[in-house]
Amino acid sequence: LFQVVHAHKPHFMALHCQEFGGKNYEASMSHVDKFVKELLSSDAMKDYNRARVYLDENYKSQEHFTALGSFYFLHESLKNIYQFDFKAKKYKKVTGKEIYSDTLESTPMLEKEKFPQDYFPECKWSRKGFIRTRWCITDCAFDLVNIHLFHDASNLIAWETSPSVYSGIRHKALGYVLDRIIDQRFEKVSYFVFGDFNFRLDAKAVVETLCAKATMQTIRAADTNEVVKLIFRESDNDRKVNNLMPSLLEFDRELSVFKDRLYELDISFPPSYPYSEDSSQGKQYMNTRCPAWCDRILMSHSAKELILKVSTD
Repeated sequence: LFQVVHAHKPHFMALHCQEFGGKNYEASMSHVDKFVKELLSSDAMKDYNRARVYLDENYKSQEHFTALGSFYFLHESLKNIYQFDFKAKKYKKVTGKEIYSDTLESTPMLEKEKFPQDYFPECKWSRKGFIRTRWCITDCAFDLVNIHLFHDASNLIAWETSPSVYSGIRHKALGYVLDRIIDQRFEKVSYFVFGDFNFRLDAKAVVETLCAKATMQTIRAADTNEVVKLIFRESDNDRKVNNLMPSLLEFDRELSVFKDRLYELDISFPPSYPYSEDSSQGKQYMNTRCPAWCDRILMSHSAKELILKVSTD
C-alpha cells in the first residue's frame, strides 16, 4: 500500500476494506487497532495531515455488524475539502484525524446499513452491507460507497442455472444500494461504489465450455441421495479435462444487468478471487472455486464524465 501511495502521490485516497478482523473476528479484531495506528502514523503517510476512519467493529451487534472499514486520507496540499453531515444536511470542513468505531449508526457523517436477513436466507448470520460517505472538493461533490455483497454458498447450486440464483441475490442487494443513494432525501451527486461485490463467473457456461467433450458423473450421498459432487472426464485425454480456456472475462456477466446505471473502466488485471488464505501461498489461487473478479470499482455515468474530464483537462 505504501509503495502505491509513493508511486501515485494521490491528494485524496479512499481505502475500502471488507471482512474487517477476518473471519475469526472475535479473536482477530484486537489486531485492527495496530493496523489503523500504523496507517495513520507511518512515515509513508506523513504528508496526509487529515484523515477519517470508520470501522464497524461491533461484532456483538448481530442486527448491525457489517465488518466494513472505510479509510480516507487527505494530502496537506489539498485545500477546500468538505464532508457531508447526513443529519444536518450540510457540508463541514475536514480538519485533523478522526477515528470512529463500534456504533457507527450514530455517526452523522455516514450512512451505514446491513442487508436484511431475508435477502440471503441460506446464511443464519450475514455481515453484508454498505457504508456511504459524501465529499466535496472545491465545487465537485461525490459519494463513496463501501459495499460487500453476498457470496456463492454452493458451487453445485451456482452451477445449476445460468445466471445462478446467487447472482440474482446480488442484483437485488446492489439495486437496493443504488436506489438508496439516488433517492429523494438528499441532492443527487456522482457516486463511486467499490468493495467486494462477490461477482462470479457464469459457472454453468464455464463448465459447459470447459467440459464440452467430457462425460459427467454424478456422486450422491448414500443416506439422502443428495448430489454432493460432479466429475467430468474426457475419454481420449487420460480421463482429464483438457484445460484450454478462452478468456475468463467472457464469462464475467453479472454487471451487464446494471449497464444503464453503472460504468467500469476496462479490467486489465487477473481475477482477484480466490487467493489462498495461507499467507505463505498468498499469490496462489485456491482450487475449490472458479476464479472471479469479485473486487471492483464501479461508478455512475456522471462520475465517469468527471474522470474523463480530469484525464483530458
